[in-house]
Amino acid sequence: QVQLVESGGGSVQAGGSLRLSCAASGLTVSTRLMAWFRQAPEKEREFVAGIRSSGSTNYPDSVQDRFTISRDNAKNTVDLQMSSLKPEDTAVYYCACAIASGTYKYWGQGTQVTVSS
Repeated sequence: QVQLVESGGGSVQAGGSLRLSCAASGLTVSTRLMAWFRQAPEKEREFVAGIRSSGSTNYPDSVQDRFTISRDNAKNTVDLQMSSLKPEDTAVYYCACAIASGTYKYWGQGTQVTVSS
């Protein structure tokens, strides 16, 4: 049974940093396409960062150079280091895992990140 559990959310002032972690069970993160998404109130869920089995990463322009996705193969976790946070980064952040087709099938329950100005 696949399970993704996020942790590390919280409240921070603009310009601050937070590190989110996603603990996976039932799958091996190093062999999967893993990603972080976020959803702000009344907005659609958006892609934030992705890491492939090869280790290559990608980010949208909105977080490029501020967010870094990484994985710890020994712990089977995927982390998201967020810096220079802005109020518009406020959202619930979700960890996700894709299946072979590229569809994100497995999702965590989400963790709240609130950035105050």
